[in-house]
Amino acid sequence: MNAENTKLMAGVMVVLLLAGCASAPKDKIATAEEIFAMSAPQRIDNGSIFQPAQGMALYEDIKARNVGDMITIVLSEQTNATTSASTSTSKDNNVDITNPVLLGLPGVINSTLLSNRPMTLASSLDSNKSFSGEGDSAQSNQLTGSVTALVTAVLPNGYLRIEGEKNISINQGDEYVRIKGIIRPVDIRSNNTISSTQVANAEISYGGDGVVASANDMGWLAKMFNSIWWPF
Repeated sequence: MNAENTKLMAGVMVVLLLAGCASAPKDKIATAEEIFAMSAPQRIDNGSIFQPAQGMALYEDIKARNVGDMITIVLSEQTNATTSASTSTSKDNNVDITNPVLLGLPGVINSTLLSNRPMTLASSLDSNKSFSGEGDSAQSNQLTGSVTALVTAVLPNGYLRIEGEKNISINQGDEYVRIKGIIRPVDIRSNNTISSTQVANAEISYGGDGVVASANDMGWLAKMFNSIWWPF
């Protein structure tokens, strides 16, 4: 192997290592300070006692409706998926050509090119090809609990965009639950909660870091061999 091929193989190995070590970035959740900074109305110093920035509705309930309001998302996610595929093909070919008879005599080729004996025109061909494939896949997921989120925007039609995150540290591991999406104010219950199944364009992520999560994570070398860049 020459020097150019060695450099090429080294470059390919570096790319495979980076692909195996790469992981999906975590989505960023807006902080409460950022949300309140966007939602804070500008105070108008007009000498009046009433200020829009300090308005208070006396006859409204506790449901979230403005940017910066809190709402509890009740997680009740459950998915079940099963797929099955089976393929079978078979093909048989059979060709048989008898030696022709000309004027009562069988056709004979007197040639010693391939053998030392006379050859006839009789031929026979058999072919058999078959394929069989089968695959099954099953997946089941369940996520329950609750996450309190903040309203980050009020859309023109009155719908609310929400974002929330919960981080839990237990023993030697950290777990997090994140949720983003859009909800309808009419779906909010009287106790200011809403089911996660009623969140449109929902982005729900659950994961963890720490010793337990690392034990369930594939090593970087195994990731390299299982990546789409590995040609073998």
